[in-house]
Amino acid sequence: MSITIRSLTYIHPDKEPLFSNLRFSLGKGEKASLTGNNGSGKTTLLQLMAGELLPSEGEIMMEEKPYYVPQHLGQYDEHTLSQALGVEKKLIAFHAILEGSTKEEHFTWLEDDWEIEEKIRTALSYWNMQEIDLARKMKSLSGGEKTKIFLAGIMIHGSRIILLDEPSNHLDMESREILYDFIRKSNLTMLIVSHDRTLLNLLDLTFELARNTIKRYGGNYTFYRACKDQELQVLEQELKNTEKALRKAKEVARETVARQQKLDARGKKKQDKAGLPRIMMNTLKNKAETTTSNLKQVHAEKVDAIFQQLTQLRKEAPAMNKMKIGFDESSLHKSKFLFTAEDINVHYTEKFIWQEALSFTVNSGERIAIKGANGSGKTTLIKIIRGEILPQAGKVKHTEINTLYVDQQYSLIENNLTVYQQAEKFNQTALQEHEIKMRLNRFLFTKEDWDKSCKVLSGGERMRLMLCCLTIPDQAPDILILDEPTNNLDIQNLEILTKAILNYKGTLIVVSHDGYFLNQIGITKEIQLNKMKEKSL
Repeated sequence: MSITIRSLTYIHPDKEPLFSNLRFSLGKGEKASLTGNNGSGKTTLLQLMAGELLPSEGEIMMEEKPYYVPQHLGQYDEHTLSQALGVEKKLIAFHAILEGSTKEEHFTWLEDDWEIEEKIRTALSYWNMQEIDLARKMKSLSGGEKTKIFLAGIMIHGSRIILLDEPSNHLDMESREILYDFIRKSNLTMLIVSHDRTLLNLLDLTFELARNTIKRYGGNYTFYRACKDQELQVLEQELKNTEKALRKAKEVARETVARQQKLDARGKKKQDKAGLPRIMMNTLKNKAETTTSNLKQVHAEKVDAIFQQLTQLRKEAPAMNKMKIGFDESSLHKSKFLFTAEDINVHYTEKFIWQEALSFTVNSGERIAIKGANGSGKTTLIKIIRGEILPQAGKVKHTEINTLYVDQQYSLIENNLTVYQQAEKFNQTALQEHEIKMRLNRFLFTKEDWDKSCKVLSGGERMRLMLCCLTIPDQAPDILILDEPTNNLDIQNLEILTKAILNYKGTLIVVSHDGYFLNQIGITKEIQLNKMKEKSL
């Protein structure tokens, strides 16, 4: 099943255009990613293709209705699982017919899908949801379970065109592996929006949506990055050449005008000596001034043209390259003891949450990943490390340290503050106002953003403001704890976060299901929950 998009335009209800005249196609069985910065319209494009939004102009041609898994599933909270999957009527009809019903509406609802129950069982079993009750409300499920219910719908409905928006966002490591395997083996036509680089590397093609254009790259994410790096090198060279041309044009303009002024002055002296009539002197003077003015105009236009070209090139330069990220080093020595846990466990009911008691140490400078399935107690373990709660079994020992905890919503950013006020709150060393604003500028918060409420910031903006705040104190935290930090970020902001973490020299503890991200930031130790096994890499 192929997809063809022609002259697609979408204008928001507030009359703000999002993109216009998009054209691309995806062949039968091709699997492609759709990438682009936050706000470029990736989710909107999927919603248009799924029929949830109507285009302002253009055509979307598909041989059958696609199956769409949206990123946010909260709108289904009051639905039962069978309603969310779109199979409630089929199941009612199936059981009614088995019990002897001959009503025409039951046969209409069933659509000759006599294997519906078997398909549902097989699909749910594939995603390890075989014990789930389809009468349950969606709101009773975790984020990962909701996603798996919708992913099971692919098999249930037998769709051959699949649209997925951040499908791995809330999945634990085991479920991600099932998703990767499904994509790897599938011959369906797929268009996927994701920041999961492992997933993106499984796809044959990459489409980049940006500035009213969509560009096709004939390979996976690694291939796409290599192409983008090459484009960046060309852009940087063009930027340098244009900056050089601008300096040269300004210099030539100054020299030309200065030379003309000298010639004019020399000519005036000759005229004075020659005793020319006043009327002729004025004519020659006006001619000289006109020549000088024309020269200035010609060179001003040339300088302005080069300046406009330079401004455009600077806009095209990736935001990450404009940022200056740097943390002051922690004062703690490498490998100094910070925290130890000996045979610890916790219970909220009569049973302990971990099958085996947990023992581990945290030393200065280590990079530790806490791994485990959804509901395995990762957040509980973080609370113990931070000293918020004590285990009911075993014992822990802390060193006096400065710990900073960052959750996936970056909620240390306070919604009631402005961007500037939030940065000022971290100002423990009496930096001047202009110095704080310089820091904000480095993290792409310009004058227009300083009075903006933190409440309206996107996930990527909250992350950048958080990083900015961390660079304002005179010392970085001894332990930085990140809880699913990548869930709400696009690729560009993921790369900014990765670069910042690599510059941080203190102790890092990360909860994440994103194996690519963990590998990028140099994890050296894992604490695996459930098995409760600590292993050095």
